[in-house]
Amino acid sequence: MNGTPESHSPAHDRKMLEALVCPQTRTVLSYDADRQELISRAARLAYPIRNGIPIMLVDEARQLD
Repeated sequence: MNGTPESHSPAHDRKMLEALVCPQTRTVLSYDADRQELISRAARLAYPIRNGIPIMLVDEARQLD
């Protein structure tokens, strides 16, 4: 059915993710849906999203090449 809350959940979740900033640099993050990560280009870190929850800890982030 169109118009159900479920049909809008991914867009809503994406908007929430895009509102987050890097805890190290305070810069905007980009969302990588394929890898389920939030990317900080300024810090060269990728923060994982586990079970729909962004893990915004520098120690948990993956270093980007």
